[in-house]
Amino acid sequence: MSQRARSHASARDQALRIARVERRRWRRHKYVLVVAALPLIVGGVVTAATAAPPAHGTVPPAPVSAADANPECTITFPPAPLTARGLATPYTLSATNPADGPCHEANRAQTVFVQATIYNPATGALSVYNPLVVDAGRRPAVTPSVPVLPAVAVVGIWFGYNGDNLTLHAAGAGLALNHCVNGLGKSVFGQYAYCNAAAFFTSVKAGIAAHRLTVPALGIASDGKPCPTTRDFSIIDQDQSDNVTTKYLVAASGATAQNTPANAARLPGAAVLANPSDNALLDNFIDPALGCTPWSVRDLAGGGTSTSLALDEIQANAFQAGPAALVPVNDPMTTVSGAFSAAKTNLYRVGVGQPPLPAGQGPRLYCQDMDSIQTARLKLDLNRFANAASPDPAAATSLLTFLGDRLNASFQNLGCARFGLTDPVSSETTDDAGAVSDVTFTPSARRPAI
Repeated sequence: MSQRARSHASARDQALRIARVERRRWRRHKYVLVVAALPLIVGGVVTAATAAPPAHGTVPPAPVSAADANPECTITFPPAPLTARGLATPYTLSATNPADGPCHEANRAQTVFVQATIYNPATGALSVYNPLVVDAGRRPAVTPSVPVLPAVAVVGIWFGYNGDNLTLHAAGAGLALNHCVNGLGKSVFGQYAYCNAAAFFTSVKAGIAAHRLTVPALGIASDGKPCPTTRDFSIIDQDQSDNVTTKYLVAASGATAQNTPANAARLPGAAVLANPSDNALLDNFIDPALGCTPWSVRDLAGGGTSTSLALDEIQANAFQAGPAALVPVNDPMTTVSGAFSAAKTNLYRVGVGQPPLPAGQGPRLYCQDMDSIQTARLKLDLNRFANAASPDPAAATSLLTFLGDRLNASFQNLGCARFGLTDPVSSETTDDAGAVSDVTFTPSARRPAI
């Protein structure tokens, strides 16, 4: 092989390695629309073959590349975060350990997203406000407006993170005073955290019982089944109900702003930063592919309406038929040094309005239900998902191959093989860019007795 050929091969191998790392890290990430080809069905084994379109970057160059970015960042709270003034005061982002490199909100590998859902117990009205995050020492591209909150507002705040481990920080006893939970002691959840969630869901539950709040029905999908929720085994993954639906604008300078029509007009050419959450996957990709409509309420930041993690969980709690997927102890975000932790799992469940253990499935049954129920729906909706946009074209070339790859990874990350289950995805094919372009579902899998 010539030196030039060896150099080309080395560069290609390096690019594929980076793509594989990105696919693992960003398995639920990057929202760029694509158009996929039709799937193939050969010999009773379902496959999906798609053509990979060119990727289109949505974020301007960052000071540190996504592949090399420090994945451990800290978000510092403004004073009184549950108040109107606190919601409008930006959070600041910094490196948890500066020696590991800086953290920049405009870097898609490090972006932190904040989402508040507000409940008015007097009227039953719900609304959403997405607070802003900026780099420490930096001003926002546009100063956030102060929302008008009900006099008796109950505010819950949730966090999503595009890196590995997010740490919350507030002056004095700020985290405890605002009922903020980052994990169990020094064992953080990872990409997810919340403040005042228990009070929020308790107040909402009381409003539903008193008939002040009516939760909209799920509706029927185009495949004849109920529209899925965040607790539907047909769409969950190894760490269900994590991250938020917030988006931000980022100017060419790297300064961030709330994603509102007014701000978009003031910042022509601004890119959009999106949190690749399970909720956004459901609301922005799966629901449209199935002819379903996600629940949205008034957005206090810029008019119009918005979805939110809290809305998805309220609706799931009201209407998800059994078996409902509840966060299991083998969720990687709820383990402590790799060991199951009932205490940490229950803390996570509080943040999404789920009942504590022992409600829900044990690890083996959770794996089994995910394996069988999700595979069946992916096969049922093969054409719908194969013709739908991939949430992450760098990871997969259609919604079908994205979900198939995600199911395969979830099976591995939850350790499902230890329970005698068969991986529902028997093989995957990647294109030259490292994106999953074809998945083959296992024709049948023997289910062990429970």
